[in-house]
Amino acid sequence: MGIVSPSPLFDADLLRRYDTPGPRYTSYPTAPQFSARFGAEQLRTHAAATNRQDHARPLSLYVHVPFCTSPCFYCGCNRVITRDKARGELYLDYLYREIARMAPLFDSGRPVVQLHFGGGTPNFLTPAQIADCVAELRSQFSFATDGSMDFSIELDPRFVTPADIGELARVGFNRASLGVQDFDPDVQKAVNRVQGVDETLAIVAACREHGMRSVNIDLIYGLPKQTRAGFERTLDIVIEARQDRIAVYSYAHLPQLFKPQQRIAAEDLPTPEEKLALLQCAIERLVAAGYVYIGMDHFALPEDELARAQERGDLHRNFMGYTTHAESDLLGFGVSAISHIGDSFSQNPRDIPSWERAIDDGRLPVWRGMPLDRDDVLRADVIQELMCHGRLDYARIGKRFDIEFGEYFADALPRLQALAEDGLLTFNRVGFQATPKGRLLLRVIAMCFDRYLPATPAPDAPDAPRFSRTV
Repeated sequence: MGIVSPSPLFDADLLRRYDTPGPRYTSYPTAPQFSARFGAEQLRTHAAATNRQDHARPLSLYVHVPFCTSPCFYCGCNRVITRDKARGELYLDYLYREIARMAPLFDSGRPVVQLHFGGGTPNFLTPAQIADCVAELRSQFSFATDGSMDFSIELDPRFVTPADIGELARVGFNRASLGVQDFDPDVQKAVNRVQGVDETLAIVAACREHGMRSVNIDLIYGLPKQTRAGFERTLDIVIEARQDRIAVYSYAHLPQLFKPQQRIAAEDLPTPEEKLALLQCAIERLVAAGYVYIGMDHFALPEDELARAQERGDLHRNFMGYTTHAESDLLGFGVSAISHIGDSFSQNPRDIPSWERAIDDGRLPVWRGMPLDRDDVLRADVIQELMCHGRLDYARIGKRFDIEFGEYFADALPRLQALAEDGLLTFNRVGFQATPKGRLLLRVIAMCFDRYLPATPAPDAPDAPRFSRTV
């Protein structure tokens, strides 16, 4: 069994001092390091190498659906606003061609243990279209049949019905993530996402009625017009409904990067002090209600599989967030999707025309990526351990990679010492562990091991790294 991590402890002064831009570490190295020098042929080479391993890893599949019917002003995701449902059918045609081109690269005996639909708004597609897409994937890959398979989908409760949930469950979906952000009507109007409590809870009830193993609710703090009293009411509703998982994300106001955010008046945003108070409210309410702090923005009930995986010590983090499927290769399909195959990352084009053009040309639609050297793999393991469990065992890392930890990371140790003096971590006989105060700043601790910081993009990267703030 793993060591149970302590609940986080809110320290406003400490959070304020360390609130700087930094990676979210859904990958290491992070996406700004990807280069156009890595293309389809490199992906094929790495895929072939994974098949030759003594114990070929299972597969996780990610499908990106970029369409939304209306813009949420806070959103910084890669999405396309349209009400033209015909675009979904055309998109699926190209998606199936991409799947057919990618699937033969992997041995047919490698089981798929996880499938996730993200976006955008995956339920822009009809349940029948989603079922067809799953059937296409089943025809190309071998899905696990031992009951361990995770079928998950992100849903906008405004555009899905309880009957739709029944259809999705019959296809195999057993996990759902619902976007809420805030139930306060003033906040909803300010971000162009008006969503009723009753309609949302009806979808939650339908998920449970149809046997879904887990329901996640996404909230955001720092939105325009948001107040502590209003956010407390939202938290009370979500806690009373006893969601299995709750994510509480920080709103990053970057109108120069994300055009929809230009519709948000800066004067409507909470002050930095008010935003910290919203975070404190969320942490204290959720912990008091019995939720386990997983890390970053995520909380889960103690019996949820994420909490159990963290307790066992085998929690994992990737582009889909926290997951229990650590030992798998990730295959991403659709515009902007990212794959993690063996010791490599690769990403599809961010715009639909470029993605379609590659498929029309008979190519795997790889826009950029990178191979990982031994140092990348080592540091990724260190950062993974920190982000998932908040601690490091020097001997474990040393034995796995045949290094002397203190020598290899001599440059990181003074930075860790400074964080220890500030109360973010404590050293022990095997390494160190984040303190309750430091658990809210795991990204800051992980940055000590990131050799690409101060971040400089690959020579042909289209833009400089842009990271959200750590709080």
